[in-house]
Amino acid sequence: MTAESVSGRRLNLDEYFALEEASRVRHEFVDGVAFAMSGGTPSHSLITANLIGTLHRVLADSPRRAFNSDLRIAALESAFYTYPDVAVVCREYLTDPRNANTVVNPSLLVEVLSPSTEAWDRGGKFERYRQIPSLQEYVLVSQHRPLVEHFVRQERGWLLRLAVGLDGEWTPACAGKSIALQDIYDGVRFSEESESRPARA
Repeated sequence: MTAESVSGRRLNLDEYFALEEASRVRHEFVDGVAFAMSGGTPSHSLITANLIGTLHRVLADSPRRAFNSDLRIAALESAFYTYPDVAVVCREYLTDPRNANTVVNPSLLVEVLSPSTEAWDRGGKFERYRQIPSLQEYVLVSQHRPLVEHFVRQERGWLLRLAVGLDGEWTPACAGKSIALQDIYDGVRFSEESESRPARA
């Protein structure tokens, strides 16, 4: 069973776990179907690395830790398995009863947006992430301009907070400390056109 022959096919969970153990390509498991996850751009990779570094710093005195995209996260209610770009999890993390390499209690998840996945990250993926009881924050980070969209769980829904521009700051509720967008985008090259676009409301 190869990644090429399986991607886009319906599998049961045991088959999916076996695929992930054997494959060098990671797969997202959605509604019983495994989808191969594509690689990212240099900007995507750099932003993700910057996020991991800055979150590690601001979380140093907290009971939480930041993980990269090697960590598989599950929304058990919808049997959704994926690899977010960044996840923040308590030290006492909980794992899936069916797979010890899958964490089920993240408090914050970050996706760095790409043209091919942005609609999914904003829509179906966020819908499934919202079913994770422990999740308190969902963050979308643009790779084309300095923009962070921060969704915070409230009693009656999710509150959106925007951080815009290299002089802006983003404050993860789980850390209580601000992160400068300059640090998130350190070394990232923007085109003049992308910087001039208005922020999404």
